[in-house]
Amino acid sequence: MQFGAATPILRSFDEAAARAFYVDWLGFEVVFEHWFEPHLPLYLGLVRDGLHLHLSEHHGDTTPGTRVRIQVADIHGFHAELQSRPYPHLAPGSPIRQPWGEFDLTLTDPFGNRLTFYEVET
Repeated sequence: MQFGAATPILRSFDEAAARAFYVDWLGFEVVFEHWFEPHLPLYLGLVRDGLHLHLSEHHGDTTPGTRVRIQVADIHGFHAELQSRPYPHLAPGSPIRQPWGEFDLTLTDPFGNRLTFYEVET
């Protein structure tokens, strides 16, 4: 048996705010957009460098305030990239070295979801 990568589904409430955070600031690309009907909530697929995320405005898909850990190869480079294009609603501090040998950087999206990007020290 072999498992593939997990795709987190995060709750969102506002399409414009989701795009500003995930696409404009974090640099994700939109893979797909889906509405069952024009007046119904959006289900959005995103990707960046092999990381897939889904955002859902559907109330039954997931819970607001979810936390996801995402491994990155160069957390300090990622932090510098984010600093180069400021986001008006969040100014992340520097990555924090954890006692278990990782650096991490937690970002909170406009919907209360927390994305903890981490790099394992080598």
